Amino acid sequence: MAEIVSDENLSDENQSKLKGDFAKEISILKADDRLELIAKDIVYHFPRRGYWGKGMVITIDKFTAVKMYDKVKRLWEEEKRELQKQINESKDQDEKAELKRILEWMRKTDMAVIVSEEAGEEEKFEKEGLDIRLHRKRMKSVDENGQEMEDKFKNPNDPLQLVFVCSMWLTGFDAPTVSTLYLDKPMKDHTLMQTIARANRVTDFIINGKPKKNGLVVDYYNVFRNLKKAFASYGGGSIGTVDDKDENSPARDIEQLFVLLKDAIAECDEYCKTINVDLHQIKQSKETFSKLSVFEAYADTILANDEQKKQFIVYDNTIDALYEACKPEIVGRRNEFPLAAIIQYLRQVIDGKADRENLDSARRRLSQLLNESIIAQGDNVESQGLQVAEQSGEYKISSSKQIDLSKLDVDRLKEEYKQAPYKNIEISDLRAFIQDKLQIMMDRNVTRRSFAEILQEIIDRYNSGNSTNENYFNDLMVFVEKMKVEEMRAAREGLTEEELELFDLLKKDKLTKDEEQKVKLAAKNLLHRLKDERPKVLINDWHKDIQTKLQVQAAIKKILDTHLPESYDQAIYVTKCDAVFNHYYIMATSGDSRAFVV
Repeated sequence: MAEIVSDENLSDENQSKLKGDFAKEISILKADDRLELIAKDIVYHFPRRGYWGKGMVITIDKFTAVKMYDKVKRLWEEEKRELQKQINESKDQDEKAELKRILEWMRKTDMAVIVSEEAGEEEKFEKEGLDIRLHRKRMKSVDENGQEMEDKFKNPNDPLQLVFVCSMWLTGFDAPTVSTLYLDKPMKDHTLMQTIARANRVTDFIINGKPKKNGLVVDYYNVFRNLKKAFASYGGGSIGTVDDKDENSPARDIEQLFVLLKDAIAECDEYCKTINVDLHQIKQSKETFSKLSVFEAYADTILANDEQKKQFIVYDNTIDALYEACKPEIVGRRNEFPLAAIIQYLRQVIDGKADRENLDSARRRLSQLLNESIIAQGDNVESQGLQVAEQSGEYKISSSKQIDLSKLDVDRLKEEYKQAPYKNIEISDLRAFIQDKLQIMMDRNVTRRSFAEILQEIIDRYNSGNSTNENYFNDLMVFVEKMKVEEMRAAREGLTEEELELFDLLKKDKLTKDEEQKVKLAAKNLLHRLKDERPKVLINDWHKDIQTKLQVQAAIKKILDTHLPESYDQAIYVTKCDAVFNHYYIMATSGDSRAFVV
């Protein structure tokens, strides 16, 4: 039967054989109430998975593919109405937010039938009470962007998320974000192995912050009874040793994920005990997480050095990935993994993302103080640029804001640190703030990379145990002062930030005051030539063509030859020309808008 149905366009002989030899099994497979049950399962499962990758429903024949599409489409609309009802009735804000997230995704999701065409198909489908015409029209269509159905399904961002097939796209088809197969068709040997491979592609595409850690096959037909033989023949396995618990098997029962999750939680629990973090103390409390100050104490312990924080994050990432992979089955089994929620919430506290009811926490005071150094880009109006949640210590630098270190009250910052009960949390927040600001400064001027090296030396010195908390904080404050001086340097030099970057690339040691002024003038004139004068040289995609690259090089050489001091000999001149060209070339290849002039 598997051999016959592997061919999508059955010959008359094979059709007769199916009707004769396998009539009973096929009648069960295609029974309407059975298909309805499977459709309900798909509609519930597909929107509640951990990783919202693409999905494929694999049916025994073309008619069943269309029939399943019709059923899922109808039940999909019913599920959306039910979700809206649950949202309206829910009193739990977390539950309401999750239901809204699912509903919004369902509203955006598109699905389609993908089956091969054959002569006289309209009549054949009509005999089954089905209409293939709209499906066929869509399969042949091209959207406004010239995208065919295959292109849309392969595009991770396209709304086409679920397709109904029987043979097409099961072999020789590569869409890495396909993560879920709903399998309801007899298969064996290479067809089975290649079908599994549809969900087994590696991708780094993140969906809703979740990475793809594994593929998932929902097997309605018990196809996996043939897996051992297929793997032995095509995967190099052994019939006697491969089963759903064997690590060498290409697929394992989902129950193994729960075992892995349990083991990961146990390992994290043991590690936490070694650093005096007792997760069970939290489990025994009757208070809600947001009221427990012990979370801040434990976060402070974990943040004592980078190695402890990194190790805890590795455990949390593993647990989070496995937990997501266990969805939606884990929803009804949460009581089996009580420490999972504790570990995940502790990670949120460490990252400053947890909603805390303790409004006077050290983290909130520091975040508010750091918030005062944010200004709206392009003016000097103070702004709430750090996105601080109402009951959260979380802050994030908005791309439309910039940090003005001159507005940072260092003395108040030092005073807050002295009074803070959790010194490591204070330092972690300050360090994150510094790193955000330093990244912005380095994005504006590549010559500031030495600052990153200095900061890393401070961090390494503390992590090695050669610096106390007090010294660490003081070192960071000294570093902030140096950053403040550097931030004001462009104004002191009478240059814009972009001119200062070129000046830093062009200057050399032991310049006289007069030579320094000439280098500044060279930087100004070079920037003017590259950005303002015509004919334009920094045109779109200039870095991709030899001729336009030569034009940029020529413009740089001409300006620098004219304006650099005489003390710049030929070797230095060539070095500086190359440095400036390479700087703009690197920016262009990375898509930096500063490397192009519209």
